[in-house]
Amino acid sequence: MTSADTRPRRRADAERSIARIVAAARASLSRDPDATVDDIAKAAGVGRMTLYGHFRARPELVEAALVDALRSGEEVLGGVDLGGDARHAMTRLLASSWALVAESAALLTAAQRVLPAGRLRDLHAGAAERVEELIRRGQQQGVYRTDLPITWLVNAVHYVLNGAAEEHRLGRLEAAQVAGVVTATVQSILAVPPPNAQVPAEPADG
Repeated sequence: MTSADTRPRRRADAERSIARIVAAARASLSRDPDATVDDIAKAAGVGRMTLYGHFRARPELVEAALVDALRSGEEVLGGVDLGGDARHAMTRLLASSWALVAESAALLTAAQRVLPAGRLRDLHAGAAERVEELIRRGQQQGVYRTDLPITWLVNAVHYVLNGAAEEHRLGRLEAAQVAGVVTATVQSILAVPPPNAQVPAEPADG
């Protein structure tokens, strides 16, 4: 018969095993979005049966790795000072954000291949809300544009961060350049347009 003190030890052992597997999945998928279950099990130092005892399929494991990465990112971004002028706060936020995005770019690619788009949006909701709140404050301060939908502006920040991470991965942007490039691009997108600025009309046919 299993004693009462044996069950907590088994639960603790299981939790440590899960933590090792998730950490290995996060590291493996951050290097290679095509990392297999065998690759991850080997990196975690466990057998396939042990891994499948905790995660029934690869998508479930990929999601756990992404959740872990996002949780770590939230701990970092939660410590960023977002007070004062929204433009200065955005610069501080971007400086911390791009490195996190670069680290998880391959992991996000893996997640995009196996998780529904709606689930990915839900997982990123916290980061999107932080950017949205900062843009709204900039609009209230009169330093950020109000002529475009807020959801589009939030997505534009997201696109720039991911694009910069990809450029860095391909060696077209040095690490020392990225924060400045991201900041300049995002701030120019969010800036209040000059008076009477208009989108150029499409040329007439003919």
